[in-house]
Amino acid sequence: MSQDVFVIAEHLMGNLEDVTFELLGKGRELADNLDGSLVGVLLGGGVEDLNRQMGKADKVICIDHEQIAEFNPDSYSKCLMEVLKTHEPKVTLVPNTSMGMDLAAALSVDLDLPLVAYAVDASAKNGTIAVTSQLYGGKMNVESRLEGDRCIISVIAGSFSSEDGKSDNVPEVEEVSPPDSLTDLKIRFKRLIEPEAGDVDITQQDILVSVGRGIQSEDNLPVLQKLADALGGVLSASRPIVDNKWLPKTRQVGKSGLKVKPKLYLAVGISGAPEHIEGMKDAELIIAVNSDPNAPIFDYAHYGVVGDLFDVVGQLSEKLKG
Repeated sequence: MSQDVFVIAEHLMGNLEDVTFELLGKGRELADNLDGSLVGVLLGGGVEDLNRQMGKADKVICIDHEQIAEFNPDSYSKCLMEVLKTHEPKVTLVPNTSMGMDLAAALSVDLDLPLVAYAVDASAKNGTIAVTSQLYGGKMNVESRLEGDRCIISVIAGSFSSEDGKSDNVPEVEEVSPPDSLTDLKIRFKRLIEPEAGDVDITQQDILVSVGRGIQSEDNLPVLQKLADALGGVLSASRPIVDNKWLPKTRQVGKSGLKVKPKLYLAVGISGAPEHIEGMKDAELIIAVNSDPNAPIFDYAHYGVVGDLFDVVGQLSEKLKG
C-alpha cells in the first residue's frame, strides 16, 4: 500500500468542475503530510487539455477513450476499479456530487474499502486520517479516524478553496487503456438535456433574493418579490421551491440548478443544504434570514438574522421604501 493521495477529477462539457480544484488543494496538503504523491485521475474522451490544468498533482493518470466520453457510472466505476487496484493509494478523494456519489459507494463495495461520505474536512497526522463529515443536512458534524487503512472520502463541494488547487505547473501524464469490461455495460448514456433559457439569467445578476421552504406557501412569493424589486435584484430559489413549481427551474440555485456569484446574496428561509451552498458560496456578500439559529446557512453567511422571515422582510422592505 502506498501513501499516495488520489483525486478523482470531475468535468462537464469540456471544463473541470471547481470541486476538482478543491480536492487537488486538499489532496496536496494530505499527500505532503503523508510523505506521498498526489495523483489526479481523469476519465473522458478528448480530455488532453484538461490534463494540463491539474498542475497541483504530481502526476495525472488519464484514460482517454470515446467509450467514456460522457459520464456513465458503470463504465467510470470499472475504469477506476482497475486504477485503484493497481496503485492502492492510501486516500482516494471523490467529489460528493451527483456523479461522485454514484462512484464512491460502488468503489467502496467493490474494493472493500471504508467510505466516509459528506466530508467537509480531512487531515493526516502520523499516518492517521481524520475526517469531519456532515449529517442531517449539515446540522451535525461527525469525526471519523482511520488508522492504517486505505479509505475513500467523498467531499462536499464548496468545503475548500478552489484556488488552492490551481497551478501553472504541467503534471506528468500517464495514459492508461480502458478495461475490456467496458463492452458489457448495464447503463448506457443517451443524451445530455440542458435546461431551457429562462426569462432571467440569475448567473448574471448582482443582487439575488433567494427563497427556500421557509416561505411556507406560494402565496407568500409576492412579499419576497417586492423586496427583490426594492433592492434592484432578482428572485431566485432553493430546490424545494422549484420542486413545488412555485418558480421555474431557471431560478434554482445549487448543484442541480445554477452556480451564482452575485455581489449580494440574500437567503430567506433557506436552511443551507450542501447542494445549495455549492451554488452560492462564492457570492461577495451573503446575508441569511432564518428562524432556526442552528441552520447550516449561518456557517457560510457574512451576516445572519435569526427571526421570523416575514417580520424581517417586512421591516426591510419598509426601510428601503423610506
